[in-house]
Amino acid sequence: MSAVERRLAVLGSPIAHSKSPALHRAAYAALDLPWRYETIDVTSEALPEFLASCGHEWRGLSLTMPLKRDVLPLLDEMDEYVEITGGANTVIFDEHRGVRRTRGFNTDVYGFREAFRSVGVRRLSSVRLLGGGATAASAMAAVAELGAKRIAISARAPRKVTRLLALGERLGVDVEIELLSELDDSVVPDVVISTIPGSAQVDIPFTEDTRARSVLLEVAYDPWPTPLAASWLAAGGRVIPGVEMLVNQALMQVRIFVSGHPHRALRGESRVFAAMRAAVGLDGASS
Repeated sequence: MSAVERRLAVLGSPIAHSKSPALHRAAYAALDLPWRYETIDVTSEALPEFLASCGHEWRGLSLTMPLKRDVLPLLDEMDEYVEITGGANTVIFDEHRGVRRTRGFNTDVYGFREAFRSVGVRRLSSVRLLGGGATAASAMAAVAELGAKRIAISARAPRKVTRLLALGERLGVDVEIELLSELDDSVVPDVVISTIPGSAQVDIPFTEDTRARSVLLEVAYDPWPTPLAASWLAAGGRVIPGVEMLVNQALMQVRIFVSGHPHRALRGESRVFAAMRAAVGLDGASS
């Protein structure tokens, strides 16, 4: 990519709370790219028309729920993680042999995996997962790559998340689904992952043993700490804030927007990553 000004944005509704602009603007400043990254309120109904209106000045988009699923029929190509999880949080516009393409990627899987690795969690066996949306599917793919063999999913409406049983089978993971209000906390898992939005937080009475011994990754980050994270910290447990996952998935988005490839490192990537972390109040360039 040249240093020509390009447009990018994060889409959703509501979207004003998003930290993506801070992350991406810090990255492009560090890369000395004159790119513009915006926040645009777009609903599911308006998504097809918005994508169709994106001219050649547009490089790509970040997507929040429910757009991660709504965008699938609008894509020309999708990466393996989009196919596995059924959600794309990243869209890039490019050309191949003169034909413009809309390509979809899922960088959330990478974000989850690297967030765990940042605190030294590199192998897992058992996982407790709260929530059953597209983010939960990405979390499942990530923990499967870290070796997890058992995932217990607690959801408000278990019948609506039975698709995760098929995902578990594809990933080679044993999956159990139960009602969130009937959560069985008798077995302490290696990690607990909450994908419940901050606006929908509920009181979940985990035992002190679980809160002290299991690592909690809380996807919600605004406001912080969530009640669940606060209860974990009160028990002396380890908590990975959602912003840690967010900054890692954003790094892969930047790679995609700059080079078109999720695994092609950026020029001066450690410096860029440090700038991104600083932009959202995290210290250092976690590995």
